[in-house]
Amino acid sequence: MQTAHLDASSFYVHGEYNYAEMEAKEGETRPIRITYGYSRDKRPDLKQYTMKLICAGDGDIPLWMKMGDGNESEQKQFAQTIREFKKSFKFEGIIVADAALYTQENLQYLGNVEWISRVPLTIKAAKNIVTEVDINDFVASNQEGYSYVEVKQNYGTIEQRWLVVESQDSRNSELKNLERKIEKDYSKYQKKLKELSRQRFACKPDALKAANKLLKKSKYHKLGVINIQKYLYAEENKGSDKYQYKVVGTLRICEEKVEPYKKQAGRFIIATNVLDKEAVSSDKMLYTYKNGQQSVERGFAFLKDPMFFTDSVFLKSPKRIEALGLIMALSLLVYKVAQRQIRQTLERTGTGVKNQLGRLTARPTLRWLFQCFQSIHVYREKEVKRVSNLNKERLYLLKFFPPACQRYYLLAD
Repeated sequence: MQTAHLDASSFYVHGEYNYAEMEAKEGETRPIRITYGYSRDKRPDLKQYTMKLICAGDGDIPLWMKMGDGNESEQKQFAQTIREFKKSFKFEGIIVADAALYTQENLQYLGNVEWISRVPLTIKAAKNIVTEVDINDFVASNQEGYSYVEVKQNYGTIEQRWLVVESQDSRNSELKNLERKIEKDYSKYQKKLKELSRQRFACKPDALKAANKLLKKSKYHKLGVINIQKYLYAEENKGSDKYQYKVVGTLRICEEKVEPYKKQAGRFIIATNVLDKEAVSSDKMLYTYKNGQQSVERGFAFLKDPMFFTDSVFLKSPKRIEALGLIMALSLLVYKVAQRQIRQTLERTGTGVKNQLGRLTARPTLRWLFQCFQSIHVYREKEVKRVSNLNKERLYLLKFFPPACQRYYLLAD
């Protein structure tokens, strides 16, 4: 195993789940707490539990799983998770994780563990780099649509290689999204400017102050022409004349504000503490993060797929939910091992099977192969056990399954 990929996700449940039911008895380990937290499924109204999962880059095989509280912080848990994983496995490869891993405390805690992680752009140095790198410095990647610039960086007293990556597809998408945000921001502050123009001020400085304050919170606009108009009005019941002031102005895009957003569109940073470029090249670093990290994401997609019913929890006790989490991970293990074995067989034999579109593929999903075996029945004819609906297509698919599966369909001794 060259890489192992770490991520976490939440699973929501229906029910009250009182804390009193979740406290450990004397001499027992405290079970997980089912409670409110950040919901990746966009159900903040429901309580949840979390799961941390580490999968191998080869075949998406789950290697390590741990259940957690519903409000558990990934940043505080990821480094400890990796250390626990290293105690369980003789793993000398690279740990790959998302931005939750990237904190000074976590990186220092990991010590000599080799890692690749996304760098959060909330870090000042990262935010500066993605906007300051010149477009002409980017080098085309072997992965179509990606380019990158590599820089050396020291963060948390750890020497690192930072890869500033630009995705053309993401850039185009984010620039379009930026245009929509600018239009929305314009409508919002145009309305506020109109409301401001109806207000009256006793002196010119007050009117000017209100005008300058108006767009302080705008991310994209500034006032264009500002005109403080003075006019005379008669004060009621006093017969004397007084002057008042009002603001008349226009909005325009502030290029100084917008330019950084344009520059960082489609850009992100990947970091590693592997300084040897021959061991991990820039292209390998990008491929490992972008393609390999999907292994654990696909694992969670499987566990949350309604077709497999593993995301439906009908248990009251947190202890039983914790045990169910292990069953879910074991189900994922069996599924991924079987899928990997079939794909390796297809690759070894240089053949393929038809996918949903009728095209040959050497990388079918096991879910699709399951669907191909629907409407098969076992029956007895004169005390002889037989299997119905084993047509040519299904018999062809069974050639790539191991003997244990073939025996299930009465095709092998």
